[in-house]
Amino acid sequence: MKYTQRKILDSIPLIVALVLLYFTSLYSYLLFHTLAEIFSIVIAFTVFILAWNSRKYIQNSYILFVGLAYLFIAFLDLLHTLGYTGMTIFPEYPYLGNQIWVGARYMESLTLLFGFLFFIEREDFKPGTVLIIYTFSTLLFLLSIFYWRIFPACYIEGIGQTRFKIISEYIIISILLVSLILLYRNRKRFSNKVFLLIIVSIACTIISELSFTLYISNYDFVNMLGHYFKIVSFY
Repeated sequence: MKYTQRKILDSIPLIVALVLLYFTSLYSYLLFHTLAEIFSIVIAFTVFILAWNSRKYIQNSYILFVGLAYLFIAFLDLLHTLGYTGMTIFPEYPYLGNQIWVGARYMESLTLLFGFLFFIEREDFKPGTVLIIYTFSTLLFLLSIFYWRIFPACYIEGIGQTRFKIISEYIIISILLVSLILLYRNRKRFSNKVFLLIIVSIACTIISELSFTLYISNYDFVNMLGHYFKIVSFY
């Protein structure tokens, strides 16, 4: 009973935050979106900081790999927030946020998948190499949008999400489902608590991505629902 009570108490701050976040949407959806994204960005940066400063002590190379990658996921989510419709920070790219979102979610899902390739001896894991690879990958992605302008459009005014955007969401969901299967097969490499937390996090991310296949406007309820599940997955 005490354990159950503690878990309920631990959930109260999140519940209060989600309720307050909803009220901000009544005033301005743009404010809601910004606060929701800042929440996940702060957590992702914190995950990286913890992983980097603990890299000599973390024995599970999967956890370390994912932790380092979240620096770049956080950076892309920050650009997604700044480039969201209505922010007017990048006026030449009215739907930049949608493009950055797809890139960030591909990076996140592939990180959770490829992390299983890093179940190697801790001494053989090279954090510096991981950072170089992700820096290069992030740079190429941003160049494809800002310089070469070859990254496909993800949202069109009056039409909604493009076919590329919707198909990408389903591909991302598929990658996450494979990650769940691999996670289950490698469950003995994690403590029960960590295993369960990662399972719940990936499951919430899948629901979030499903929500983002259904919205019509960047400001509608389904879009909001997707952000709620993203918050819970990061939490």
